[in-house]
Amino acid sequence: MTEVQTGRSAASDADALREALGEFVTDINAMNGELKTKLQQHEERLTMLDRKTMTAQRPTLAAGSAEAPHKKAFNAYLRTGDDDALRGLQLEGKALSSVVAGDGGYLVDPETAETIKSTLSATASVRAIANVVRVEATSFDVLIDHTEAGAGWATETASVSETDTPQIDRITIALHELSALPKASQRLLDDSAFDIEGWLAGRIAHKFARAEAAAFISGDGVDKPRGFLTHPTVDDASWSWGSLGYVATGVDGDFDSLKPADAIVDLVYALGAEYRANASFVMNSKTAGAVRKMKDADGRFLWSDGLAAGEPARLMGYPVLVAEDMPDIGSDAMAIAFGDFSAGYTIAERPDLRVLRDPFSAKPHVLFYATKRVGGDVSDFKAIKLLKFGVM
Repeated sequence: MTEVQTGRSAASDADALREALGEFVTDINAMNGELKTKLQQHEERLTMLDRKTMTAQRPTLAAGSAEAPHKKAFNAYLRTGDDDALRGLQLEGKALSSVVAGDGGYLVDPETAETIKSTLSATASVRAIANVVRVEATSFDVLIDHTEAGAGWATETASVSETDTPQIDRITIALHELSALPKASQRLLDDSAFDIEGWLAGRIAHKFARAEAAAFISGDGVDKPRGFLTHPTVDDASWSWGSLGYVATGVDGDFDSLKPADAIVDLVYALGAEYRANASFVMNSKTAGAVRKMKDADGRFLWSDGLAAGEPARLMGYPVLVAEDMPDIGSDAMAIAFGDFSAGYTIAERPDLRVLRDPFSAKPHVLFYATKRVGGDVSDFKAIKLLKFGVM
């Protein structure tokens, strides 16, 4: 082979090598481009998933945005009486939709309703310890089996005798209309800085809380809930269903001067053991002041304050609800109640609250007629006992 041919062969090999290297570099660049594109698409998918996850973890924001139209429309109705927005409004998945008829008023926005509900729950009322149920009907029936099915021992050969059958009682709790009628001047409503919804919620909550607290204790059941103190009371030794049993202090209008704490102890153990685990005392401030001074035989106070902020005081280890509507200590007064009120007293209420705007009846003021429906009554007469300040 000549030198010329050898040179040409070497040159063609070098060209082939350069071409192969070029193709390899091109392939590498293409692969890098594809990888970069796929990585970018993957990062975009991860970003979208993160956003969806963050949105799902913020239910309050979604709820707030859904409630905003109703809040705005309701605010306009309170200030100006313009109900066009309320009439055409529908909140998805809620009963707060459309109109409730002009004469019936409009359902308040969820935020205001929640403010009122939390205020009612925080008020010193039997509501705090009772069984509270929400109903859509005009009444609520409680079925109580206050007897026990009979039982007996059987032998292998003897016949089994028939046992007693339990009796079921039906207690019907009717719902009554509770109303409040706050008013404001039109000039005040025209002031955009005035928080009309906050003011309305506060006024309604105050009126409703006071009326409810009194009715759950001493209501006569006529157009209002029936309080537990309005039921017949008998000496606990002769107690029967349909009445509340009491323990007497033995002194008319006072505790026994030598052993005042004995009446409290007797009251606690008059209640069945199945109810004591969840029981509470109910009394007003004057009675609590007298009981707070009592000591046991070893000189220790029966009363103890809550261990943490917000916890109720305790008497003989049981929480104390200070309800000002309970009677003062006096002759034959039932001034202290003790029992499992979650079993013994049921409060039934409709979940909605309605407001009707009336700009005509009290000019130049605007009246706001707010209504809700609520009822209450004793649902288990075994679950509540009373302390009577008197002789048997």
